[in-house]
Amino acid sequence: MTKTAIVTGGAGGMGLATAKILGSDHRVVITDVNRQRLDAAAAELRDHGVDAAAVACDITSRASVEALFQQADREGSVRAVVHTAGISPQMGTADKIIRINALGTVNITEAALAVATEGFALVNLASIAGHMTPRLVIPKRIFRLALTDRDRFTAKLAAGASRAPKGMRPGLAYSLSKNFVIWYSQQIAAPFGAKGARVLSVSPGSFDTAMGRLEEKSGSGKLTGYAALKRYGRPEEIAELLAFCAGDKPGYLTGVDILCDGGTKAGLDLRGMIAMARGD
Repeated sequence: MTKTAIVTGGAGGMGLATAKILGSDHRVVITDVNRQRLDAAAAELRDHGVDAAAVACDITSRASVEALFQQADREGSVRAVVHTAGISPQMGTADKIIRINALGTVNITEAALAVATEGFALVNLASIAGHMTPRLVIPKRIFRLALTDRDRFTAKLAAGASRAPKGMRPGLAYSLSKNFVIWYSQQIAAPFGAKGARVLSVSPGSFDTAMGRLEEKSGSGKLTGYAALKRYGRPEEIAELLAFCAGDKPGYLTGVDILCDGGTKAGLDLRGMIAMARGD
């Protein structure tokens, strides 16, 4: 039976780069909310010899996510999911960021768990921002609601981010949402493991994608100054890691987060984190 890999956010950036790699031995289903960009990406994949299909999906809608998985499964068993879809602070309000980044991850993860079998792998995209979130502001009690009541979880997490000063709300929502992705991917590892399946997260630093460049003035550019490799990462570099994690070879790798940031966190001391938070 044909192996299928789903790549969310597959219309560009990290998602499209990952789909090109996975397409060497998988049928690939890419998804995005923008139909025009999605069709163009699918055509590009086919030009590279990839058996690719495009399915529009709103990851904040559980029904839309379930329809995606059903369609992906029709022509081959879904063996891997790489979930790169998400938005950054410049792309929406705190509520929108929480819904897409946090609730969207819950929807994708629950749908993936429902179809997971032996050898299945889910890779969720987190961020270095999740590693920079101060422990005192991480609402673990709210995070736990994602395991039992996702509507209440979403509302409370968005409300928490909205208590910050107006200009800081999107950034806080982004950091909280990505810290949640790291936490959630660890918490859900046991149910995946019971099926012989794996789940983990990958946290990129500053990468040369449309989203990364959009955040250049608000932080992603400054972060490269603290990195060991003082440049933006290339989409193809993170794609190699994402595709590897979703593949068959790292069969004992689960329940962890992998930070791929060019050595940024290693060079970012407390003074630097305070300066970043202030926007200095």
